[in-house]
Amino acid sequence: MLDSALELYITAVHPCPYLPERQATNLLVNPQSLISNAEYGHLLDRGFRRSGNEVYRPCCRNCSDCISTRIPVHYFQPDRSQKRNWKRNQDLIVRINAEGFKPEYEPLYRRYISARHAGGGMDNDDDIADFANFLKAHWSRTVMIEVYDPSEQLLAVATTDWLQQGLSLVYTFFDPEVAEKRSLGTFCILWQIHWAKELGLDYVYPGYWIADSPKMNYKTRFSPVEGLVDGRWVTLRA
Repeated sequence: MLDSALELYITAVHPCPYLPERQATNLLVNPQSLISNAEYGHLLDRGFRRSGNEVYRPCCRNCSDCISTRIPVHYFQPDRSQKRNWKRNQDLIVRINAEGFKPEYEPLYRRYISARHAGGGMDNDDDIADFANFLKAHWSRTVMIEVYDPSEQLLAVATTDWLQQGLSLVYTFFDPEVAEKRSLGTFCILWQIHWAKELGLDYVYPGYWIADSPKMNYKTRFSPVEGLVDGRWVTLRA
């Protein structure tokens, strides 16, 4: 059950950002609601996510393809490819930044967007502050996981919410030229699973899984992964 004190709204119909030619609506927590980091953790376990300060959950008519996911880190079993990735990238340097978005992140972000999401609306010349605000919420405990190569060149930044029960992945961007060799996106998830174990946390929340969306269906490669289906967390199959 959701906290009865929270006000929820249905957004207007808009184009689905994941599946072409579909329409979508979201269930939105009133932005004026007093949400704490702990409250957001409870909402996360009920299928909600956040974008900046906005907390939402897809609630589309005649569609339930967006499945909220979590990886039980103490049961995670990397496959051969993930083991090779982890071994290959042991020379990388990882640092935790709890102070927020740094100006030196911008060139890396611009390169990533131009290579991976050109024409998607995120590659315009808007103020980088808009993107920085998308990454954080005023009530969240959010950290930036910085990945450097041995020469101290910044290769990736993974934004993560640190919650009582786990780490919730917000957004990751990385050097597109190095990504092919290093598989930086995979490495960032593997590192966060490893870190969650060290912290004694139970889960890593990688976001929504959509079987028919190539950009969203990678999450079942991290096994076992659970999905929230009909109000219950169940193991998903690839």
